[in-house]
Amino acid sequence: MRPGLLQLASLPPLSLYIHLPWCLKKCPYCDFNSHEVQSKGSLDTTLENSYIGAMMVDLDQSLPLIWGRPVNSIFIGGGTPSLFSPFAIDMMLSQIRARVKLSADCEITLEANPGTFERDRFKAFRSAGVTRLSIGVQSFNDAHLKTLGRVHNSEQAIAAVQEAAQCFETFNLDLMYALPSQTMVDLEHDLQTALLLSPPHISIYHLTIETNTYFSKFPPHIPDDDTAYAMLDVLTAKLGEAGFDRYEVSAFAKKTHRCNHNLNYWLFGDYLGIGAGAHSKISFAHRIVRQTRFREPRMYMQKSLGGNAVAQEVDIKHKELAFEFMLNALRLKDGFDSDLFFQRTGLALSSIQADLTQAIDENLLIQTPKRIKPTERGFDFLSDLQELFL
Repeated sequence: MRPGLLQLASLPPLSLYIHLPWCLKKCPYCDFNSHEVQSKGSLDTTLENSYIGAMMVDLDQSLPLIWGRPVNSIFIGGGTPSLFSPFAIDMMLSQIRARVKLSADCEITLEANPGTFERDRFKAFRSAGVTRLSIGVQSFNDAHLKTLGRVHNSEQAIAAVQEAAQCFETFNLDLMYALPSQTMVDLEHDLQTALLLSPPHISIYHLTIETNTYFSKFPPHIPDDDTAYAMLDVLTAKLGEAGFDRYEVSAFAKKTHRCNHNLNYWLFGDYLGIGAGAHSKISFAHRIVRQTRFREPRMYMQKSLGGNAVAQEVDIKHKELAFEFMLNALRLKDGFDSDLFFQRTGLALSSIQADLTQAIDENLLIQTPKRIKPTERGFDFLSDLQELFL
């Protein structure tokens, strides 16, 4: 509650992020905080319980920061959260409900991989309280899946999506493009297969070579930028024809199936992150704080049980707030209400008017009295648009 420079009239919506860091196998392109399980094919029950116990201590320590605020969405990410048993997820969510107030329509998303899929497992996650699955398919091409280091094949991916469709009213399917040796025909086959499974939400990601990954040390041959842009154009056009709205740069949804948790991120809402390496953004009346938990799982558990899971905490600097807001909000095709900039940052819109005017002059942005949003060109060249506010 220490003083700061901001004057926020109200606090933004609050979400909860939970990081479950273990995977069956580390993918060669992945730079997330994920760690291979030591036991073959499953997570040790003792480790499950110990980790969840440490997260609950972390949450207990964090409650004074969010006291009285309802949680509108929960996202359980990783890693591969579906490695955790449905019983463990049920226990974890029950303990969370005992500590924080969840809104009546709280969206609870669990990331799941087809390689951890067992029939009726998804149904058990639904019974545990999960309302939405996000399935990391990436491709339906067995050769591409092998190159990406995925532990599932196309048959398992199809079976997992079909099972999700039977258990969940809404779920997401992840696809990647610009894969090593991928052709336009390969891409169209992946998309056609995905559409035949009737997912209400599809996320599309360009394969990027991140530092400190296997692919950064041994780079594969991937399509050039022009081919990648052409692939994205095909994906966007065909998803539009199939009734999907591209509401965010990487997200396409049928009506009423947008991801509320991610929307809160893009609209500069608050989120408390618990678990190894989790990040938080929490607003107070006079300041906005970012936190990072310890990354290595065993160290995180040790630190959390000792009452200090937070490795780093910093206030967002006053001069950085505008860029951080625009970096997120401009990812949305419909942009944001003009008043929201002041509500979330405490800054007058006039403080960035010169940058807004430049973006308008370069045909990257549209500004009306009530709304600011990227043009079609601004959406295509989002990095250029965002950089204007840096």
